[in-house]
Amino acid sequence: MAPVILVLNSGSSSIKFTLFSGDAVQLKGQISGLGAQPHISLRSHVSDTRVDRDLTPAEGRTHAAALDALLPSLEQELGGQDVDAVGHRVVHGGVSLTAPVRITGEVMTELRRLEPLAPLHQPHNLAGIEAACAAFPKALQSACFDTSFHRNHPWVNDTFALPRSLYEEGVRRYGFHGLSYEYICAYLKQARPDVYAGKLVVAHLGNGASMCAVSNGQSIGSTMGFTALDGLPMGTRCGQLDPGVVLYLLTAKGMTAEEISDLLYKESGLKGLSGISQDMRTLTQSDAPEAAEAIDYFVFRIRRELGAMAAVLGGLDTLVFTGGIGENSALVRRKVCSDLEWLGLTADEAKNQSGAEEISADTSRASVLVIPTNEEEMIRRHTEKLLSSEAVSA
Repeated sequence: MAPVILVLNSGSSSIKFTLFSGDAVQLKGQISGLGAQPHISLRSHVSDTRVDRDLTPAEGRTHAAALDALLPSLEQELGGQDVDAVGHRVVHGGVSLTAPVRITGEVMTELRRLEPLAPLHQPHNLAGIEAACAAFPKALQSACFDTSFHRNHPWVNDTFALPRSLYEEGVRRYGFHGLSYEYICAYLKQARPDVYAGKLVVAHLGNGASMCAVSNGQSIGSTMGFTALDGLPMGTRCGQLDPGVVLYLLTAKGMTAEEISDLLYKESGLKGLSGISQDMRTLTQSDAPEAAEAIDYFVFRIRRELGAMAAVLGGLDTLVFTGGIGENSALVRRKVCSDLEWLGLTADEAKNQSGAEEISADTSRASVLVIPTNEEEMIRRHTEKLLSSEAVSA
């Protein structure tokens, strides 16, 4: 019988979930507004089950309470079947956790130690794990890391120009969005092996945004570094920043570490630049000059990093757009690809507007692709592999 795997992506105020039977999606949805105005929405892909309702404050108070509210729908959908495993997206695996693992007490201790490196994500990832362990005590629980894909990139892209003792302590460039990049590479290896074998830059553009230089399926350059603050501007995160700005905020402005953290993680990026919204859809519909300027800065940084990633690769064969903005904003794609003939890249605007997978012009030397990512499917594959390996060793 095909394994039943529940994939959870737990954030600060939401839990996204996908229930798989084998490799088929059975149920998909999310619980949003945790701790405020909790709401559950889900849809079955194999039955008439649909839920779209507000939860009570008690049901949405914590991740554990939210999962308890989800259980009746899961039990109805499963019809007596057990959940064999729960796969979790975990943003940071640090130096030692470089591949998907079964979650144990020791693993949880290490993941808690890494919380300061991903304060927007890691504590909430772990809250989801704890809730799932209580809700599904017999299921294998797996952690799949966004940092894993980058752990073998070259040393020069792994280090900062700081004393080596800090590098040995773990102050190094980790890179993130690895599950997304891994999925894109797996898709290309099967569907477009010629692209997979070439010089590839993947732009994961969403509320979190980064870019990765890939050679033969291996990360060799990433815009993100020690934390998920680095590189491109994002919905509410600043992206690359002169560290002297932080020193200025500490000394001249008298801000506390907590206040600076809130500023850089929650009040910057598209939200801070525009003063309007972190949502690209809202900004593209706005007539405010600040909205246009925020988009222009976002695009400028993508183009700058594209040049850097092409330099890391020694050229460019393919640019892939993915993530919520990358997949859905024709405007951003057009602006990014404008006047890049010097890089061998020309997009076709009719294709760009059409929803086609390949949007490069016929005359373009480099290909431009738009490929939806699927981190949940990547987590399912890793979790099923762990299940199978444990069954063999049992």
